[in-house]
Amino acid sequence: NPPTGRAISPTAQNHKDMEKKLYREELTQMETNAHRASLNGEPAVYCGTYGKYNNGDISGMWVDVASFTDYEEFMEFCERVHADEEDVELMFQDYEGFPYAWYSESGMGEETFDRIKEFAALENDKREAYEAYLDNYDSEASVEDFNDCYQGHYDCPEDFAEQLYFELYEIPAHLENFIDWRAVWRNLYTAGDYFEESGHVFRCC
Repeated sequence: NPPTGRAISPTAQNHKDMEKKLYREELTQMETNAHRASLNGEPAVYCGTYGKYNNGDISGMWVDVASFTDYEEFMEFCERVHADEEDVELMFQDYEGFPYAWYSESGMGEETFDRIKEFAALENDKREAYEAYLDNYDSEASVEDFNDCYQGHYDCPEDFAEQLYFELYEIPAHLENFIDWRAVWRNLYTAGDYFEESGHVFRCC
């Protein structure tokens, strides 16, 4: 039996495809592959739009934030993900791989983008330490601020206290076993000089 309904001619189909591209240039497959997030813990956002969401459509793309050279390139790419919308209002519906304090559903400013790029350049253990510093001491700290204050990771803070005192003072060998390093650390902490979170020790800068 012949198919029911009117078939779309190649000319009509081409016209429909052109209509999709009226608002901005669509992404090429190469561009899409270069910036699609792999969701392996690297900084990424799921880029949809409020227009689609309000119409029950959550289509979009997971975008690798750190794969862009600058903020303008990132924003242009996100808008081109939704080339079928005339007035794009981006909606970052989810995120991963960077501190929650920097996430905003309604947009990402250039300063936040730059901070995420710096964060992505850190080794994984440093990222964990930086997040601990943001959450427990200074939510606005830059990577430079963090590096100035980070002392390292220790099995227990008493180990840091022992290392610090041996670096600062000449302790007679016959007294080493009589020092209560837990008490030394407690004094450092209560004096407001240092703090520890999940094994990461920081100087209170």
